[in-house]
Amino acid sequence: MKNVLALLSILALPALAAEPTLYGRYEYIKLPEIGGQTLKAKMDTGALTASLSAKDIQTFTRDGDDWVRFRLATKDADNKVYEHKISRMSKIKNRAEEDDDGEGTEVSQRPVVDLELCLGDVKRTVEVNLVDRSSFNYPLLIGAKGLREFKAAVNPARRFVADKPDC
Repeated sequence: MKNVLALLSILALPALAAEPTLYGRYEYIKLPEIGGQTLKAKMDTGALTASLSAKDIQTFTRDGDDWVRFRLATKDADNKVYEHKISRMSKIKNRAEEDDDGEGTEVSQRPVVDLELCLGDVKRTVEVNLVDRSSFNYPLLIGAKGLREFKAAVNPARRFVADKPDC
């Protein structure tokens, strides 16, 4: 009987390790590659990708690769220019003005970069698209893909569960 219990507990270990970490609807996230900035982020299970508030976004070519140059569009941002290699261009549909027949949908392209993000004591590389979010309350949005990278579950009733990032 002891052997059976021991075997069952060993078999249950992968399931326990796979449990997601519970975060709140809003969390602090540090951007080590963007001047070590710590931003308030919205953890949005309804969005697919992550978005960072940026302005003066310019794409260019360096050594045959596509790059992007931008400044942070946050209230506490300095005027520093950041440059990152583009991992891909995303096509985003703006459905806000879509007609019933589907016409009027605008498609915009956004540069996507791979950025290190620090949430709590966990650091992960996440695909982040760049767009001016200065009219939103939170300059950083973490969508479902980013949440999966952090093995995160979101409790919408909680806020800032992970406290300040410490990676």
